[in-house]
Amino acid sequence: PQKNVSFPQAFGVCLTQIVNVSKLLEEVEEKRGVKYSEENEEHEKLLQQLWKALMPGQKLEDRYTKQWSDIGFQGNNPATDFRGMGILALDCLVYFAEENGAVARQVLSHSHHPKLGFSFAIVGINLTSLVLELLREGILRRHFYHRASKNRIDIRQFYEVFGIIFQKFSAFWRDEKPENVMAFNQVRNRFEQHVVRQLKLNCASLEGSPESE
Repeated sequence: PQKNVSFPQAFGVCLTQIVNVSKLLEEVEEKRGVKYSEENEEHEKLLQQLWKALMPGQKLEDRYTKQWSDIGFQGNNPATDFRGMGILALDCLVYFAEENGAVARQVLSHSHHPKLGFSFAIVGINLTSLVLELLREGILRRHFYHRASKNRIDIRQFYEVFGIIFQKFSAFWRDEKPENVMAFNQVRNRFEQHVVRQLKLNCASLEGSPESE
């Protein structure tokens, strides 16, 4: 029967996807383990790219400046903020800002709200951790299976998921209307539960759910 003839091919595709997601996790973990270094020219270049993508037309006055707080870093040296997510978090932020610039700048604008604002970069670093947790726990596996192009799964798809998650978190944060940023952990936990439910109920896809912008 036709069903039996196609089984080996379907099984091969499934096996390839499983292996590719495992390789993706290895690559992501490797990047997470690379700490940001001010001595690394590539790291410094990425940081400059992030500023230019998020703040077009606004010149960065100095490498060490309070201007970094405009895009959500805590002090005048962003290098100290990446902590446990290493260069992975910066890669995620840069990809989001460069590949989906209009959306990233909209989220940045939302982060400047006088009552419902948040620290864009710091939240992005935290959400990098969330996406990694979901991948580690296998919750994102089926999303990647559905999104795979010709059975190829690469780190750009991890960055794309980060961008989707960041956009959804921004809308979720506004809907939650927290009293202040001290409520971040509680809102973040509720958001994680929301994402997990969506992945389970929406054919393992993060897309297609209406968002209030």
